[in-house]
Amino acid sequence: MTAITETGDDKSGSAAPAAERRQRAPGVFSAYEWLIAGRYLRSRGGEGVISIIAGFSLVGIMLGVATLIIVMSVLNGFRTQLLDKILGVNGHLTVQAMGAPFVDFDNAVATLSKLEGVVRAIPYIEGQVMVSADRASSGALVRGMRESDLKSLELVSDNIRFGSLDGFDTSGGVAVGLRLANSLGLGLGEKITLVAPRGAVTPFGTAPRIKTYRIAAIFEVGMSEYDSNLLFMPLVEAQLFFNKPDAISAIEIFVEDPDAIGELRPSVKSVLSGPNFLTDWRERNRTFFAALEVERDLMFIIVSLIILVAALNIISGLTMLVKDKRRDIGILRTMGATKGGVMRIFFITGASIGITGTALGFIVGLVFCLNIESIRQFISSMTGTALFDPNLYFLSKLPAELDPAEVTSVVVMSLVLTFIATLLPAWRAARLDPVKALNNE
Repeated sequence: MTAITETGDDKSGSAAPAAERRQRAPGVFSAYEWLIAGRYLRSRGGEGVISIIAGFSLVGIMLGVATLIIVMSVLNGFRTQLLDKILGVNGHLTVQAMGAPFVDFDNAVATLSKLEGVVRAIPYIEGQVMVSADRASSGALVRGMRESDLKSLELVSDNIRFGSLDGFDTSGGVAVGLRLANSLGLGLGEKITLVAPRGAVTPFGTAPRIKTYRIAAIFEVGMSEYDSNLLFMPLVEAQLFFNKPDAISAIEIFVEDPDAIGELRPSVKSVLSGPNFLTDWRERNRTFFAALEVERDLMFIIVSLIILVAALNIISGLTMLVKDKRRDIGILRTMGATKGGVMRIFFITGASIGITGTALGFIVGLVFCLNIESIRQFISSMTGTALFDPNLYFLSKLPAELDPAEVTSVVVMSLVLTFIATLLPAWRAARLDPVKALNNE
């Protein structure tokens, strides 16, 4: 009976310490793993080279993430600004008559304006002219429009720098871009001479039409292509100047959703009479925006290589660290550390570099994008050069548009690459034989 009792006591006595040992067993990513990983990240004695590699890896990841966020945001802003300005002056869908002058345009405008999804329809006359003043001359694109239609183009009407569009139809004047006015050395109220190659028909041929107008308004839409080459004229006056009585060049249709313009084309064709030619904004700017998309994709791939190189530095740094800490790994294994525990120690070491570098890169990229125009102006003033020349890039300011989805993808990509980079050295550390590691020491 006593033996049975002793046996029972022994069983109960051995069960309690086992339960206590299970309670005291360190879990996944326990405190001691973080402590050892933190010590490995700090330079001690002859480990300076390893810490330098870790530092360069952190800086590389930070620069890669920041650069990728900045580049993608600038390209997004560039595309958005160009699209807004192009579609702010030009219609989403243009209707041109084929084979005959576009005469009965009032009924067509009224019919098109009633279509679902159409914001407005604007008739206009367009032609190339030579603009001249006392001191200079330049080529320009003239658009003849009614006052109400011109005021409906908010990109123009909201950016009148001098003068006004009030009474534009009867003013006998024109509205010119700010860069065009500056290049000609003209101001508000001064005279400007327009020369059209096709004027009155004489027995000796077609004579150029030359007429002088007063500058009634000066606008600046922020896109150099328009500010330096575009000129607005009253529709009736443009009909007389281009010798198109009671006719127009085309009708521009502005819609609610530019991306759904393809769905609206059949409705437009069904309400128009006679042969007509339709072109939408995607067809007119296909090459330009396709080039932007290709540039955007290529820049993403190229800049991503910076993060990849930094991740490879993590592999080399951790590999050197594993080799340097062979004795420590052997001691940890003999003290009861599992292979998983050793692997987690070195994974934390490498992942900490990746997480810190990614976080710093995200902050730097965010701050840079939010203050990009101020930074551009500062660098331009310091270097004395035009860092973002509007004559080359069409826009007067450097745009940046943060896309939360793209920023998230950049951060996730950086973290995934750094995590993958840490796996191989961590796995090799876990596979070390503790006996061989101690014997080699």
